[in-house]
Amino acid sequence: MTRTPETGADDDDDGALFRAAIGPVRALPPTPEPPRPSPPRPSTRMAERDDAEARSAFRQLLDGPLLEAGDTMQYRRDEVPARVLRRLGRGEYSAQEELDLHHSDAEQATALLRLFLRDAADAGLGCVRIVHGKGLNSASGAPILKNLVDRLLRQRSDVLAFHSAPAAQGSTGAVLVLLRPRSRLG
Repeated sequence: MTRTPETGADDDDDGALFRAAIGPVRALPPTPEPPRPSPPRPSTRMAERDDAEARSAFRQLLDGPLLEAGDTMQYRRDEVPARVLRRLGRGEYSAQEELDLHHSDAEQATALLRLFLRDAADAGLGCVRIVHGKGLNSASGAPILKNLVDRLLRQRSDVLAFHSAPAAQGSTGAVLVLLRPRSRLG
């Protein structure tokens, strides 16, 4: 073993040489443990399943048979007699208010229609007319607004029946809608 004169350490003791070369050391303060990622939120399987079922039902409504420009729109709830639907189709109920959806895109038309029907129900109206156009200029070939109105009206609980308007009131480019009377509690 050989001793180096500068350090007084043995050449064979590498650890002693290293400590002599770096000099005195001080201990670092302890570092806090890094934060752990938060555990994943519990899954909401029931809500996800309900959402999936709702989306599926909505897709089925959209994927159903499409109305063509000249097709007649008609629908009635089970509690509405067939004669009421026939009278509606002949224009025997007068429209108390009208909404014209011409030049609206699907998103605007949906918002306008929902607002219009809510306001009509709040005002206690019994029959309204919605002008959707025949859709002759629709890019897809099927009248977009006509199909949108048909599907939206079928979903509403305040709509009792609807029928395409008679020729003098817009024919297959408009629809007459019978609304459920508001229950008067008092």
